[in-house]
Amino acid sequence: MASLHETVSHIGPLSAAAMEAARARQDQLTKPQGSLGRLEDLSVQVAGITGNPRPVIRHKAVIVAAGDHGVAAEGVSAYPQEVTAQMVYNFLRGGAAINVLARHGGARVVVVDAGVAADLEPHPALKIRKIGYGTGNIARGPAMSREQAVQALETGIALVEEERAQGLDLVAPGDMGIANTTPAAAIAAAVTGLPPAAVTGRGTGVDDEGLARKIAVVEQALRVNQPDPRDGVDLLAKVGGFEIGVIAGIILGAATHRIPVVLDGFICTAGALIAAALAPAATAYCIAGHNSVEAGHRAMLEHLGLRPLLDLNMRLGEGTGAVLAMGLVEAACKVLNEMATFAEAGVSERAG
Repeated sequence: MASLHETVSHIGPLSAAAMEAARARQDQLTKPQGSLGRLEDLSVQVAGITGNPRPVIRHKAVIVAAGDHGVAAEGVSAYPQEVTAQMVYNFLRGGAAINVLARHGGARVVVVDAGVAADLEPHPALKIRKIGYGTGNIARGPAMSREQAVQALETGIALVEEERAQGLDLVAPGDMGIANTTPAAAIAAAVTGLPPAAVTGRGTGVDDEGLARKIAVVEQALRVNQPDPRDGVDLLAKVGGFEIGVIAGIILGAATHRIPVVLDGFICTAGALIAAALAPAATAYCIAGHNSVEAGHRAMLEHLGLRPLLDLNMRLGEGTGAVLAMGLVEAACKVLNEMATFAEAGVSERAG
């Protein structure tokens, strides 16, 4: 298994040659130049990520990492912590939104126990990679040790290695974890410098009193832990989550293998902020699937320099927005590959 240091050291820039070739082909396809808008840009980005001027998407996967959070004890969620484990079983039965949307989009769902606060029953489709039984309460101290943070990141890297063996051309990290919007908000505030009130939302749907309490908890977590936003491991250890660390590791692992990553919403983008702190070049391998209505998500994307493909007022997590956006990425590549050029089609090009 590749170490965190080894993985980060292998993440380089996108292939300029592949992007140039892809753009040149786009400009020769039977359409006015630029008329397919962001689909054209997407195909060029994927060419640069993969190093292939004509990339093909055959194998898509969403890796849903689940973990619990000690900060749930502060009353920051509208749901009890037991729901994390219950939802994992729902994923395994194929009954959750991510299962439905992944079936629709032709992506396989990989379910990972990264740190659920219970012993889950074995299941052939469940990867048990438990780093701990939930994190520490970030309002009172760090989420995890630095060693556990590295373990979470390397778990994500290893998951990409495992999935590559089955074929992996496009990956989306997904999340499940009651109270995980609280550490995500702490990460967002620490990295962007925005006040917690600007990046903390209602999560599972807390009322006004619950939101005020949640903002106060994020403020307290930052005051107690003093995370260093320039040190991704410190940031994760101080105010992160086991599943957030796994997500960051998936991004890093995909980038080192030149696999495009479609980001989901608030939690997933918190993982992307950690990945970017560890390897700034990894951000170029990311495609923002959608804009969540969760407060702070747009600020996270702007910090990373990413523009979301979709805006559907979604805030579920699980990877749902990302798997919907996967279809656009695949469509962009098909346009680049399957459309005829003017020369191939015998169509006259623009005069002058």
